[in-house]
Amino acid sequence: MNAQELHIISTGKQPIERFAEIAANIQEHVDFFYLREKHMSASELYRAVTLLYDKKIPLSKIIINDRVDVAWAKKVFGVQLAFHSLDAGVVKGSFPEMRIGCSIHSMDEAKAAFRNGADYAIYGHVFETDSKRGLPPKGVGELRAITRNVNIPIIAIGGITPFNCHVVRDAGAQGIAVMSGVLEAENPVRAVKEYSKSLGKET
Repeated sequence: MNAQELHIISTGKQPIERFAEIAANIQEHVDFFYLREKHMSASELYRAVTLLYDKKIPLSKIIINDRVDVAWAKKVFGVQLAFHSLDAGVVKGSFPEMRIGCSIHSMDEAKAAFRNGADYAIYGHVFETDSKRGLPPKGVGELRAITRNVNIPIIAIGGITPFNCHVVRDAGAQGIAVMSGVLEAENPVRAVKEYSKSLGKET
């Protein structure tokens, strides 16, 4: 099987300087970094992108959650849209060259993302995770159904470890998204290498 993509999403709890420091140390093993900082203003996000870029993170590896304006202004790879964000079709119509991801939680949402022109979707949460305490995980059944029936690349998220990566790979996911598993690890470099190896990215 071909190597899968590894997406790292900021936790929203670390100082952005710490996130940038970790990103700089692991970026050779990572396909994309997401700025998921709900508390940040547009100007703060703009400065955060600048900080990542100053740390030698290519703009082509940076994705911003929700804020289409900042993604467009900084010419990053793209924007990740949540349920409260602008509709993917609206964004695609206004910014046809921007890469658009959608956060989805069901088959219906996957079909809507495809219909509205999203380039990929992040589906979860697949396994139990501390960030979604009290909410039952989606499991891999619907993930497998989505990847088989909706023609859009799916990135799996939620409780994914180096030891269960193969489960979502086998279900058809094109890659995984990780937050605390890397960013809050005692040794983020070692952690990201374990994920990378499990995804077939390195031996």
